Amino acid sequence: MTDLDSPDRLTDARAALAEAMARHERGDLEAAETGYRKVLAQGYRVAEVLPLLAGLLGRLSRAEDALAAWDQLLAIAPDHAVALHEKGLTLHWLGRTAEAITTLERACAIDPDNPIALGNLAVVLADAGRNLDAIRHFRRALALQPDNLHLRHQVRRLGSGSVPFWHIPMMNDVPRNDAFEAAIKAAIGVAGAQARVLDIGAGSGLLSLMAARAGARKVVACEMEPMIAEMAQQIVAQNGYADQVTVHAKPSTALAVGAELDAPADILVSEILSSDLLTEKVLDTFEDAHRRLLAPEAIVIPRAASAMGCLVASENLAGYAFVGDVSGFDLSAFTAFAPQRLPIHGTMTAWERLSDDLELVRLDLTLKKHDATLARLRIPVTASGRAIGIVQWMHIDLWEGVSFDNHPDRYTDGGWLQVLHSFPEPIDVAAGETLDIAVGHDRITLILLPLAEAPGQ
Repeated sequence: MTDLDSPDRLTDARAALAEAMARHERGDLEAAETGYRKVLAQGYRVAEVLPLLAGLLGRLSRAEDALAAWDQLLAIAPDHAVALHEKGLTLHWLGRTAEAITTLERACAIDPDNPIALGNLAVVLADAGRNLDAIRHFRRALALQPDNLHLRHQVRRLGSGSVPFWHIPMMNDVPRNDAFEAAIKAAIGVAGAQARVLDIGAGSGLLSLMAARAGARKVVACEMEPMIAEMAQQIVAQNGYADQVTVHAKPSTALAVGAELDAPADILVSEILSSDLLTEKVLDTFEDAHRRLLAPEAIVIPRAASAMGCLVASENLAGYAFVGDVSGFDLSAFTAFAPQRLPIHGTMTAWERLSDDLELVRLDLTLKKHDATLARLRIPVTASGRAIGIVQWMHIDLWEGVSFDNHPDRYTDGGWLQVLHSFPEPIDVAAGETLDIAVGHDRITLILLPLAEAPGQ
């Protein structure tokens, strides 16, 4: 380094810095960079000039050079909170997310009351898919800046983004809730208050709370989405049942007797059925619970679930399931990519029934093993029309005399929707004929497909 003990050299260094800063202020960034590097070469005020140079390099989109400048500063001052913060943001810019998180965590540890650093760490955590950690840091930042609208938005965005839209309408579904609670009360009445209850897919913790209110002294719940699990435990505590209900932020497949459960559960309650019955790996989950987590004679709620449905025609729904001539072009081949299942809601509700209601597939959830199934179902056609598929809903058997369904004629506002299982192409049918379809499941999804024979044969 140049010796700055000489008054002339010190004056030159000060002048060079002033000139570089002036050019920086005017937006002449290349010249400012040259000036800053000249000052650094003279060894003048290095710890103050390096942040100016690094910031300038960032503005020039030279992330690697900016990173080198921040590293130079950190070599001089390892606990420089601003340098760590800016280095973390630069690493994130370069796609080095894990390193960015580590660096930003160091910055926040050194300056724990800095809401900007906390907020930026939360942003990077969210980008890495660590939503629960992200929302916790956003909340810490918001506690320091309660009026910060950006932070308030991020807390709400992450919370709502982690929860499927159907959770709240499901919680507000009074007939569903009443049916589950009636079954839970009956089960605890039979098994006794000492019965251990396992709630798989706890969501808000509602079913666990019902079990606790019915007298169950020990309820173990699990919810695989950490943010929802944290909220469920908070709700349980707010309602005064923290001594009876414990919520674990993990899937049921990660639970074990001797760890989260002190003994096999006597009652299983679970509401992980999707609108099309199987999508949420229902069979895998129930089979695993039977095999590892439940007592041999455990009560299962629900004990069975059926996919119900009818043959339908609908020009409205056909527009979601099929494509033909568009703007004078034949695009019909694209129908091969059309979704096999369409949830029916809003403007998609106009359809005409072409058959009576039918049970399509029934699942006995008390069984310990389920194989994929496929069978022929002959559907008597009751009205002529252009059949586009099957509209399907659910019927759930919860307890003797306690059931619930989302039949389209009387259920429109809950969390479960009806589902259109569209055919590969429309089929013209006439009243009095029959249409044969293959019905079954592959353990993950329902299979509802027309068979090759023509209607009536």
